Amino acid sequence: MSNHDEARVVPLAPPREPLWRDLVGDVLRRERQAQERTLKDVAEAARISMPYLSEVERGRKEASSEVLAAAARALGLTLGDLLARTHGELTRVTSRRVSAHRRPTPTAMATASYDGLCLAA
Repeated sequence: MSNHDEARVVPLAPPREPLWRDLVGDVLRRERQAQERTLKDVAEAARISMPYLSEVERGRKEASSEVLAAAARALGLTLGDLLARTHGELTRVTSRRVSAHRRPTPTAMATASYDGLCLAA
C-alpha cells in the first residue's frame, strides 16, 4: 500500500467566534438589498466612499461608530437599530453553534476518544 492510499485523520479546529465586523456588514448588506438600493446610493446618502462601504459590508474594514451611524441613517435606521440587529445575528449564529456542540449524537459518543481521566463509581 503506498502512502497515497492511506487515510489520514485530521482533527477539526474548534469553530472560531464570528467577527463583529462580518456580522455588521451582513446586516448592512441585507438591509440595503431589502430596500433594493445600490451601494452608490447608500454611500452617497451616508457621505462615505462607495469602495469603503463595500469593504464594510464584506467585513474587510472595522468601521468607526461614526461611519456605522452614517450608513445606518442612510438606510433609515439608527445606530441602535443596527447594533440591535447585529446582536440578534450574533446570538443566532452562536446559539446554533453551541447547540450543535452540546448535543453529540449517540454514534459520536460511542466512537469518541478521550485523552483525559475517566472516573467511574
